[in-house]
Parts: sequence; structure tokens; C-alpha cells
Amino acid sequence: MTALKTILDTLTPHDGGWHTDIPADWLQGRTAYGGLSAALALHAAQASDSDLPPLRSALIAFVGPLSGRVSVRAERLRRGRNAAYVQADVIGEAGLGLRATFVFMAPVASTVDHRIDRGSAETPPTADAAVYRGHPAVTFSRNFEMVDATIAPGAGWRRWVRLAERNGLDPAVELTAVADCLPPAALRLIGGPAPVSSMTWQLNLLGPPAPTRDGWWLLDSDTDYAHQGNSSQRMTVRNAEGLVVAEQMQSVALFG
Repeated sequence: MTALKTILDTLTPHDGGWHTDIPADWLQGRTAYGGLSAALALHAAQASDSDLPPLRSALIAFVGPLSGRVSVRAERLRRGRNAAYVQADVIGEAGLGLRATFVFMAPVASTVDHRIDRGSAETPPTADAAVYRGHPAVTFSRNFEMVDATIAPGAGWRRWVRLAERNGLDPAVELTAVADCLPPAALRLIGGPAPVSSMTWQLNLLGPPAPTRDGWWLLDSDTDYAHQGNSSQRMTVRNAEGLVVAEQMQSVALFG
């Protein structure tokens, strides 16, 4: 399997952006795994400007398939005193595959300090846990180590997930790569494998990204709505201490 750091290190400057090749072991069907494409876009966005504040939010549209040689471009949309908006595109042989808007924002003084405690009683995997490397039939997932956790009520998934090779990664890039790792929650409703495609993804970080213990993140995904081939799902990411570090939402097309 190809380490994410290896892919990032092969980004080569080209015509105002960068290009690289998507390894076959990071494919999800006929396209690159969404977390990889988003991580490439974020890496390019971070490199496009100097002294950016921490990542706070990512708005991602999965426009088309990405495989083989891709180019990545990033440009500043606006930079104010506290926040910077950067757009990044990942373009493949078939055209635009991903468009992302990243919001980087420094802490600001505020009288509001409101946080809902939604910690988890789940404990991170121990040395003797039943760890497995993804699913044999899902190519990209073999880059991750996983441990099944107690499934939350409703239609969804809950797993501990970490990159099998994660050394040298920026914490925000690592979190972005991991956060999209669960199958679409609506597959629980379908009851088995079916063609699906993520259309949009919003990732909100609830604080400056930081590494988690032993690389483990607890991912949750639940379906709010599924009708006429479209589903909407809510997702969370917790660190090894059980604290929610990111909230997410995805729109997913269902073809089954």
C-alpha cells in the first residue's frame, strides 16, 4: 500500500499548481477515495499562502471521478484579519473532479463559550484488539486499520479508524484523510452492497487539529434522510479521549 505522505511528497509543481498520480491502492471504485482527494486539496491550500491560521471548515463538492494523473490548484479567495478562504480544485483526465473551499481562522476573543458534552464511553483499541486492515473488496480501505465499535442506534456505522502509515503528516491533513473513511450510512438501510456516490461534504473542526493517541479516531455516521436516490447523513469524529473534534455532513446519491 502507498502511504499518504508518499503521495503528498510526489506532488510536483506544474503550471501554477501541482500534479501527481493516484495510486491504484487508493481507489474507491472508479475514482479516488474522497478523503485522499480532499487531503490533496487541503495540502495544496496550505501551501498556497504563508502563515495560515488553523483549518476550521471545509466545503467539498465531489464533481466527477479522479484517477491516474491529477493536477491540484489552489487560490486565495479572501484573507482578512482573522480568516482566510482558499479554493482548491483537483482535476483529472475527465475534467474537474473535486472543488473545495477551506476556511482557516485564528481564535478571536468572545464572551461565548458553549460546548455540548457528547463524549463517548467507547475506549480506544488496546494492543490485543481485533484490528483489521479495511475490507478486501474496498481497495482504498486497506490503507487504514479499523476496530468495530458499538453501533449507535439507528442506521449508521461506528468504528475506530487510523491510517496504517501516518508518520510525518500535518494533523489537519491526517484528520481529513480519515474522516471520510466509513461507508455511507444509508447502506445500513439498503442491507448490503449497492452503488453509491458522495456528492457534497462539509467538515467543521471544533478546535485546532491535533494528533490523537496512537492515531485512533472514533468515527460515527447516521442517516437523517433517504428518499428517491438521495440521502443526508451526519457524522462525528472523536479523539482517543472520546471528545468530539469534528462534525460533518454529507449528501450521498444512492443507486440501489
